[in-house]
Amino acid sequence: MSPTSKRNLILAFESSCDETSVAVIEDGHQILSNIVATQIKSHQRFGGVVPEVASRHHIEEITICIKDALAEANVTYDDLDAVAVTYGPGLVGALLIGVTAAKTVAFAHNLPLIPVNHMAGHIYAARYVEPIEFPAMALLVSGGHTELVYMPAENQFEIIGETRDDAAGEAYDKVGRVMGVNYPAGKTVDEWAHQGHDTFNFPRAMDKDDNFDFSFSGLKSAFINTTHHADQVGETLDKHDLAASFQQAVVDVLADKTLRALKQYPVHQLILAGGVAANHGLRERLDAELAAVPGTRLVKAPLKLCGDNAAMIGAFAEVAYRHQVFADATLNADPSLEFDWVADPVK
Repeated sequence: MSPTSKRNLILAFESSCDETSVAVIEDGHQILSNIVATQIKSHQRFGGVVPEVASRHHIEEITICIKDALAEANVTYDDLDAVAVTYGPGLVGALLIGVTAAKTVAFAHNLPLIPVNHMAGHIYAARYVEPIEFPAMALLVSGGHTELVYMPAENQFEIIGETRDDAAGEAYDKVGRVMGVNYPAGKTVDEWAHQGHDTFNFPRAMDKDDNFDFSFSGLKSAFINTTHHADQVGETLDKHDLAASFQQAVVDVLADKTLRALKQYPVHQLILAGGVAANHGLRERLDAELAAVPGTRLVKAPLKLCGDNAAMIGAFAEVAYRHQVFADATLNADPSLEFDWVADPVK
């Protein structure tokens, strides 16, 4: 660490799935660089992410991303104060590439190493919009996770509800595949939904249950059964109405559960984060719903930071840095990493 450094510069790594990303973040809220090497085209022909392919791409891209991130930020290793890396959850092989690279840089340049939970990174992407005020709550919606997280204070995360089967983003990709949409399907399904109407009345699973958990496997099955039946009888269904009906069911459950959670856990902010946080239908619905919740503001992660990226990892890493949360050379990937559950959730 440079003895004259006052900028708190963190070199952050993200490689949990199919994006190789390295960023330089100043003071936890200023992005000096955020390099993202995407692998979407490599995985499209398979209809989803292939872990081995993802890992190989990370190996090819990681050193290039480091070089580009430092150059774009106009800093050197000597200017850095710390190195941060996603160590879970995610694909174990993909995570190991980022963890190994970060540990190597930290060791070679005598820098502290900050381990970051990928989901904390998604939440703290909101920090680029405005400071997070506590208590706060996050609705995390992505391809691998759908959960409500209560944050009573800085660096404290408590799950109060999560999906019991498919994540919302996973359901989007699966129904998109049925409609012939290339992976990732979420953006196209969202666009089609805005051109159609909710005419199929798909199920809203667990919407009335006395908990904050989610379930999307039944919705996915209902969608697939509807389309397969139409194929068998030679009926052509409107793809826009199908998309609108599917999306309305997802958004209804997400919004209903979130609003009920806010009544039990009053907060200053509701943070919408994760890849599906870019969904316009969900954003519009929560905008409307939160207008009627006094004292709680909706803070949406920036659209360009909803997907996986290292800038969000750097945003949370600054908090961990202040709390002296460091790792050593034994840091390993934890593909099943998750936040703790709240002590007494409503069930």
